[in-house]
Amino acid sequence: MSIMGLKKKQPKTFKVKVVTMDAEMEFSCEVKWKGKDLFDLVCRTVGLRETWFFGLRYIVKDTYAWLKMEKRVLDQEVPKEDPITFHFLAKFYPEKVEEELVQEITQHLFFLQVKKQILDEEIYCSPEACVLLASYAVQAKYGDYDPNFHKLGFLAQDELLPKRVLMQYQMTADMWEEKITAWYAEHRGIARDEAEMDYLKIAQDLEMYGVSYFSITQNKKDTELLLGVDAQGLHIYSPNNKLSPNKSFPWSGIRNISYSEKEFTIKPLDKKKEVFKFYSSQLRVNKLILQLCIGNHDLFMRRRKVDCIEVQQMKAQAREEKARKKMERQILAREKQLREEAERANEEMERRLFQLQDESRIANEARLRSEETADLLAEKAQIAEEEAKLLAHKAAEAEQEMQRLEVTALKTKEERRLMEQKMREAELLAVKLVEESERRSKESDNLKQDLSEAKDAERRAKQKLLEITKSTYPLIAAYNCHPVPLDGEDLNLESGTVKIDFKDTDMKRLSMEIERERLEYVEKSKNLQDQLKELKTEIESLKLEEQQAGMFPHRGEARAYPPLSNRNSSLMTQMAFLEEV
Repeated sequence: MSIMGLKKKQPKTFKVKVVTMDAEMEFSCEVKWKGKDLFDLVCRTVGLRETWFFGLRYIVKDTYAWLKMEKRVLDQEVPKEDPITFHFLAKFYPEKVEEELVQEITQHLFFLQVKKQILDEEIYCSPEACVLLASYAVQAKYGDYDPNFHKLGFLAQDELLPKRVLMQYQMTADMWEEKITAWYAEHRGIARDEAEMDYLKIAQDLEMYGVSYFSITQNKKDTELLLGVDAQGLHIYSPNNKLSPNKSFPWSGIRNISYSEKEFTIKPLDKKKEVFKFYSSQLRVNKLILQLCIGNHDLFMRRRKVDCIEVQQMKAQAREEKARKKMERQILAREKQLREEAERANEEMERRLFQLQDESRIANEARLRSEETADLLAEKAQIAEEEAKLLAHKAAEAEQEMQRLEVTALKTKEERRLMEQKMREAELLAVKLVEESERRSKESDNLKQDLSEAKDAERRAKQKLLEITKSTYPLIAAYNCHPVPLDGEDLNLESGTVKIDFKDTDMKRLSMEIERERLEYVEKSKNLQDQLKELKTEIESLKLEEQQAGMFPHRGEARAYPPLSNRNSSLMTQMAFLEEV
C-alpha cells in the first residue's frame, strides 16, 4: 500500500463535547478547524451574539486553559480523549451588568455561572445576601409565589445556599426554606429575565465577583501572594484574604504588561512609580495571566468608546425586545388580572347560583308546606263551618232554653220570695222560741227554787213533827190510829197551841203546772221540727233548680239575687240553731 493510500484513510474529523451551564452538546469538527471555528459554531448553536465575554475552557495538567481562537484546535494542548471536552464559560465579566449585558441568553448564562460560583464558594457571600440571592433564583425558576401550589418542602431538591452558610447556623432545611420563601413572596410580578438581572446586580457588588486568582511571589524567596485579575485591573492579595487587596493597579494606570518565562512585569503609566514584578510557578500560568490581562484591558477600553454598529443594533433590538416583552407581560398581567377577576366573578356567580338554588329549594319547600297548610286550613274551615252550623243550631236551642229558663226564673223568683218570707217567719219564730226558752228556763229555775224551798219546809215540818211526837205520847197513839198522808194529803194537827199544815194542795198544783208546761214545750218543738223539715225540702228543691238554671243564666233578672248557696248556708245555720234549741 502506498503512502498516499495511508493518508486518505486518516480521519478528517474529530468529536467534541461542549458543556454549557445548562446543556451538553456534541459536534463533529474538521481537523483543520481553528479554535474560532468551533467557538462560532457553539455560539450559533446557543444563539449568542455577545461572544466577547465567553470562551472554551479545558483542563490540562491540573490547571485550566482557554482555547485560542487563532490556532487549530488539535495543535493546542487539548486533552487526548474522544470526544474532547470543553466548557463554554464566561471568560470576562462586565463592570455593570445592566448596561453591558444585552441579550437575554447572555444574562442567563452569566446568572447560572455566578450562581454556581457562589454555591461552590468561589465567590464569598454573606448569609443574608445568600438568602436574598436564593429568593431571586427561586423567582427565576418557579415564577410568582402561589401559596396554594408552593407548599412547604417544594425547595427541598434545589441547591440554593452554600454549605458554609448551612453549617454556620443551627437551622433546619425547613427553617431556611421559610426564610427564602418570605423573600420570594415579595418578588411577585418579576419576570425570569428581570429576576436574573436583579440577581447579577447584587452579585456584581461582591468582592470576589469576576476575579481570577493566581498564586505568585514577589521574588523567588518571598512568601506567596495572590494576583487577582478582573474588569477593573490587577490586585495583589494576601493568601488568607481574598476580599481586601493589599495593592491595586487599575487598567487606566497601567502602561505595559509583559513576562519573560516565569517573571511578570507591570509598568505603571506614571513613570515615577516603581515597576512591579512578580513570579509564577509555571510559564503556562504567565501566559494565562497575560491572556486575561489583554482581554480585560481591551474590554475596559472598549467600554469607554462609542459602541460599534453591531452592538448598537443589538442594544436597539434588545430594547425593542424588552419593550415588547414588557408590553406582553403587561398584557399578560392584565389578562391574568381579568381572568382572576372573571374567575372570582364566576365563583361569586356560582356561589350566588348555589345560594339561589338553596333559596329556591327552601321557597319550594315553603310553597309545598303552604299548600299543605292551605289544604289543612280548608279542611279546618269546612269543619269550622259545620261547627258554626252546629253552634247556630245549639244557639237556637239555647235561646229556646233561655226563654224557658226565663219563665222558670220568674217562677223561681216568686218561689224565692215566698221562701225568703218563710225564712223571715222562721227567723222570727226562732227568736220567739229563744225568748220563750229563756223565759221558760227562768220560770223553771224559779219553780225549782220554790220546790227546793217547799222541800226544805217539809223537811223542817217533819223534823218538828217528830219532835212533837216524842214529847207527847198520846198524840202518837192517835197518830197511829190515823196515819199521816204522804206527799199527797193535807196534814192538819191541832192540839192545844200546836198547828201543822203541809200545803198538799200547793204541791199538786205545782206538779200539774210543770207537766202542762212540758207538754206544751214538746208540742211546740214537734211543730218546729216539722217546719224545719219542710224548709229543708224546699231548699233542696231550690238547689236542684238553681243547678239546672245555672247553665243558662237569665240576662236581666238572674244577676239581681245573691247566690242561693250563700242564702242556703245562712238557712242551714239558722236550722242548726233551731235544732239545738
